[in-house]
Amino acid sequence: MKSEKEQQLIEQAYAEMKKYRDMVEKDYYRLHYHLMPPVGLMNDPNGLIHWNGVYHVFYQWMPFHTGHGAKFWGHYTSCDLVHWKQEKIALAPSEWFDKNGCYSGSAIDNDGVLTLFYTGNVKDEYGNRQTYQCMAMSKNGIDFEKKGVVVTLPDGYTAHFRDPKVWKKDKNWYMIVGAQSNSLDGRAVLFRSKNLFDWEYLGAIAGGNLNQLGDFGYMWECPDLFELDGQEVLLVCPQGLKAEGMKYHNVHQSGYFVGCLDYETAQFFHGAFTELDRGFEFYAPQTMLDEKGRRILIAWMGVPDQDEDKHPTVAHRWVHALTLPRELKLKDGKIYQKPVEELQMLRKDKIAYSGVTIANEEIMLEGINGDVIELYLENIHLLGDMEIVIRSEVRLIYHSGERVLTLERKSFANGLTEKRQCYLEYLHSLHMFLDTSSIEVFVNGGEEVFTARFFPHKNNQTISFAANGQLVFDIEKWSL
Repeated sequence: MKSEKEQQLIEQAYAEMKKYRDMVEKDYYRLHYHLMPPVGLMNDPNGLIHWNGVYHVFYQWMPFHTGHGAKFWGHYTSCDLVHWKQEKIALAPSEWFDKNGCYSGSAIDNDGVLTLFYTGNVKDEYGNRQTYQCMAMSKNGIDFEKKGVVVTLPDGYTAHFRDPKVWKKDKNWYMIVGAQSNSLDGRAVLFRSKNLFDWEYLGAIAGGNLNQLGDFGYMWECPDLFELDGQEVLLVCPQGLKAEGMKYHNVHQSGYFVGCLDYETAQFFHGAFTELDRGFEFYAPQTMLDEKGRRILIAWMGVPDQDEDKHPTVAHRWVHALTLPRELKLKDGKIYQKPVEELQMLRKDKIAYSGVTIANEEIMLEGINGDVIELYLENIHLLGDMEIVIRSEVRLIYHSGERVLTLERKSFANGLTEKRQCYLEYLHSLHMFLDTSSIEVFVNGGEEVFTARFFPHKNNQTISFAANGQLVFDIEKWSL
């Protein structure tokens, strides 16, 4: 049973949804095939799980305004990762242990009971923070009952200690938590349990100034540890990295280490950190294993503290969205991301051209335009440089001499041109998903990915292709 306070908060959130429904839905920039908040602010995806044949995606949600605050857990379900149903609100910040926010966490199947773990955020009147790792349970996957605190803050860490991800290995349950040490280093911290209520602190498995890493940010958020193609992968979101060449240009970062976790000594032996996405808006990724054996990732299409209040959608009482679901593979120590195959169900009105040839010119192709579309360029052969301009707001540029791929856009904060880049030995294919105000570009079968929000004029749906030199490619386009 939910407490009276929690039920009251949930009813207030529903009232907010009803009050602003028309304003939200009238916004042209609402997305067509991505998950968004019904009103207010959405951020981290939480509790990703494929349970009893249904995909569950919970998310951080502030229903009352488009800024951050005491977060709820919103909830969507799907049978196919394409068509989503908005479910009842799962959690509201109502109890002494979570009154200032039901922060991010994860979901497991515990003998048929869908069980959530999340961080309870608590602040006193002076703004001092306390943090608790909490649990909630549901037998039907929709109605959740809080079970209270299961992990309190261990010695050696500040109250920036959050985002539990839980999994089972052999006969034990494990929980990894994002943390900040008293020395202000980011950490990923491991716990072990046999019953989900009593947890043993095992120590920090990785972090700044551990395992020969050196300084690596003042806080690690949203850790996720899983096996992928025979190796172990640790996803983390380090805060406080300085830009380095083409890397780390967002306010906060998101990426992974590949390595091996020694469960007995609680040490993670790993290689270098690699960014997951090269674009402007990507953070707090979480993964789940589905019943087909796929490791599927969904992330927040946003970044904390990065011009969030400047999004044009704020005027319509909503902000942010989640990325498309992506299937992960590990090849030669690198994660490849591909849009899940179920998205092909959205395709209609196919237009295709083979052997398109451009030589020192800019062209448009009849029918290759739109605002809610999928584009696939393959068999790309380039001598020189190429450029694709999307709705006059986004440019995708590849310099074959420098071997650099660039995504440029007009900043929605100040109108100036800004860019994100990566080194790319060769360009073979580009797979793009456009959705009114978002773009996701999968490069060379997911070797690199660029995710961004952009806000073009409604009437400009043009796409142009140009080459300085010679460019040949095949292209397919679908309306979605």
